[in-house]
Amino acid sequence: MADTASYRPTDNAFLGPLKGGSYEAAFTGALSFMRRRYSRDLAGIDAVVWGAPFDSAVTNRPGARFGPQAIRRASAILCGDPQYPFAFDPFETLAVIDWGDASFDQGYPMEAAAQIKAQADVILASGAFLLTLGGDHYVTWPLLQAHVEKHGPVALVQFDAHQDTWDDDGGRIDHGSFVARAVKAGLIDAEHSIQIGIRTHAPDTCGIEIVYAHEVETLGVAGLVECITSRVGTAKTYVTFDIDCLDPAFAPGTGTPVSGGLSSREALMTLRALGGLDIVGADIVEVAPAYDHADITAIAGSTVALYYLGLLAEKRGAGRD
Repeated sequence: MADTASYRPTDNAFLGPLKGGSYEAAFTGALSFMRRRYSRDLAGIDAVVWGAPFDSAVTNRPGARFGPQAIRRASAILCGDPQYPFAFDPFETLAVIDWGDASFDQGYPMEAAAQIKAQADVILASGAFLLTLGGDHYVTWPLLQAHVEKHGPVALVQFDAHQDTWDDDGGRIDHGSFVARAVKAGLIDAEHSIQIGIRTHAPDTCGIEIVYAHEVETLGVAGLVECITSRVGTAKTYVTFDIDCLDPAFAPGTGTPVSGGLSSREALMTLRALGGLDIVGADIVEVAPAYDHADITAIAGSTVALYYLGLLAEKRGAGRD
């Protein structure tokens, strides 16, 4: 029989080490992202995962405010092993914390962007990579502001069903216009930016290259990767992944699903091949779990987030002989 008296569960989200995998059962313990320690101590931290549970900008179904919670829950099954397809545990290389969620007063939605940016500024000032779990796509607006303040204008690699380039007078709270606003504000280097999986039409491309969803089938993943890397080049890059880039068969839990999207496999294979880009920040947004009965969407979202960290760990030397 097992010596139950000597068994001490870790509850890694509170007590575990900053580095290394967690081996708790997927159905137990506090649900931080991949069991990373909840902390706001930025000393020696390589990457911070946090949530931005804001969905007051949606134009269709609400519910993305529950996205960070759902992604954390789904991520529990990913911890503790070498992660596919990287064949290493990113947390053996990276010190990563879960910051918890951004704080803002939902009663004053017009102030939320400034509050998210101010908190992102603190994290970025430490030198840590910031990975955000949304929330609707409006949260990318203050995140771009914060990253550009640190790095200068960035190339945007956007996985999405929508261009998000609708007219914006600079004061809207709208998840469908933040790209147009960011281009006008000089945050996005449009000449080196690209949108993947688009299958709706907006009035303006804002100078950003578009790969429509139906073109992915013809291009294949290798061709799509070539489109992205040749467009972006060496520019500092922010990657934003709207989960509705995926076909609703793979991500039903989102506010504005559009048929004809990428498969999870196509999207993840593409992300896996972007390690050569100079990615300075990233997010995964628009996961709305109430429209999904089996965490399908949250599992896809948590895997996208894992891939971001895998690419970062690889860039820091993980997996080298």
